[in-house]
Amino acid sequence: MARAATTTDAFNAVAEPRRRQILDVLTDGERPVNDLVKALGLAQPQVSKHLRVLREVGLVEVREDGRRRLYRLNGHPLKDIHDWLKGYERSWEERFEALEDVLEDLKGKEQGDEFDDE
Repeated sequence: MARAATTTDAFNAVAEPRRRQILDVLTDGERPVNDLVKALGLAQPQVSKHLRVLREVGLVEVREDGRRRLYRLNGHPLKDIHDWLKGYERSWEERFEALEDVLEDLKGKEQGDEFDDE
């Protein structure tokens, strides 16, 4: 099965860890590319390449400010990812609750053993 292009949707675009790092940095607000370069420790061409992909799927927007280009996060395309993950949230919650019950049982037994020794 052929792999989907990274520019087809947000799922594919955020599959790359560096792109997720860019999004993380942009959660604090608009940043010029040089700030992103410094924050990520990557070469400017690499950051620009990742920004292009993020722009193509709509996760990042750019605006001109004189000679600078400022990049900002557009969270709307992340909604599809959020909605998909939401389906798993119920399962995770059930498993964590079951784990909590087991831990409480073990803790109760451990405390019971302490009283048996007295």
